[in-house]
Amino acid sequence: MLVINAIFWLIAMIVLLGIEIATLGLTTIWFAGGCLAAFVAVLLGVSTAAQILIFFVVSLILLFVTRPIAVKYFNRDRTRTNVDSLIGRHAVVTEAIDNLKGTGAAVVNGQEWTARAEEDGCIISEGTVVEIQRISGVKLIVMENKEKTEETA
Repeated sequence: MLVINAIFWLIAMIVLLGIEIATLGLTTIWFAGGCLAAFVAVLLGVSTAAQILIFFVVSLILLFVTRPIAVKYFNRDRTRTNVDSLIGRHAVVTEAIDNLKGTGAAVVNGQEWTARAEEDGCIISEGTVVEIQRISGVKLIVMENKEKTEETA
């Protein structure tokens, strides 16, 4: 049984590492670490139930403790593309934004988008320069930018 368990954990670790290499998503590497810990437990003569518990505990610890750190360092040079690149940019309101009436449009990079104010009670008039806070579906969620005028947009 000892040999079968050891082989199982090694094969599981190799499969998980293969998946990680293929996807580069930082998802299965943590479970491969759990397999390694369970493999070491087999070598120390720990029971099968304890090996499974060690696998889950180590995997979850690695996932929740080290993943945020790894993601921060691996995605440091990530270039924002497409929609993500619009966040923080300025747009000009082409139709008054009124969340209660469900109206509003703004132009950014020469493209017109449906726009909504970040705060529900806020009405933003046509010609106002706004800053894009986030994107929800196909709508820009914006906030009025007091520092800019239409001429500088």
